[in-house]
Formats: sequence, C-alpha cells, structure tokens
Amino acid sequence: MISFNIRCANEHVFEVWFNNSTAYEEQSASGEVACPICGDSTVEKAPMAPRVNMGTSRPSATNVPPVVAIREMITEIHRHVSENTEDVGGNFAEEARRIHYGETEERGIRGEASDDEVQKLEEEDIDVYRLPNLPRSDA
Repeated sequence: MISFNIRCANEHVFEVWFNNSTAYEEQSASGEVACPICGDSTVEKAPMAPRVNMGTSRPSATNVPPVVAIREMITEIHRHVSENTEDVGGNFAEEARRIHYGETEERGIRGEASDDEVQKLEEEDIDVYRLPNLPRSDA
C-alpha cells in the first residue's frame, strides 16, 4: 500500500491510500479519485514529506494534531454546505418532500429536522445527511 497527498482543483489537500502508484494513475485518470470535501475529481498529487521509520517514534513539527485537522475539515464542510445550499430553517422535512416528489424545483437545501422527521424522510427514500456539529473554537 502507498499513500499520497492529493490536491483537488479547489486546493483541498487530502490523503488517499492505493495498492501501488499505477492504481493511483488509473483511478485518477478515470475520475474515480474525488475530493472528500467538495467532490471534485480533477486531482493531482500534492507535495508531501516522506516519513522514514527509524525505529523510534518522534513527533514532527509539520504534523497537524488530529483534533485540529478534524476541526478544520468539519468547518470546511459547514462552509461548503452553507455556500451551496438554501437555508429552509424548520421547514426542512416539508421542503425535502416537495423536492423529492417534484412539487418544487430541485436544489440543495439545509435546515433543522427532528430525529422523528429524519427517520420518516429516510423511510420515504429521501436522501438526508446530518452534518457533524461545528467544534467549539475555545477547545
């Protein structure tokens, strides 16, 4: 297995594992490698520092702590959703149904829904995705 840092056309950098470098080339050329943040499949290898195992574990100054990286990813997801969807507030379940059944134009929406409303939407085969909460900035 080999790991590459990959950058999409929107400058998001993410890590992907492949069986070998040929697998990366084939999957990238066929559009199978997509950015987990924005979905863009126009990608290229990003610069990365190789890690050589010297038998001891030493923290690297260039490594981002996992909590910080997760916080940044969740914040980026919220930014992307906010910029690319319409906020329908508490009318989310009703508006999702109207879109699903063709009663209004298809578009990306966001809003609030109770656990019960989400369960009912899922039972109707209406795709619903919950976003993780934004992390506290004082953490």
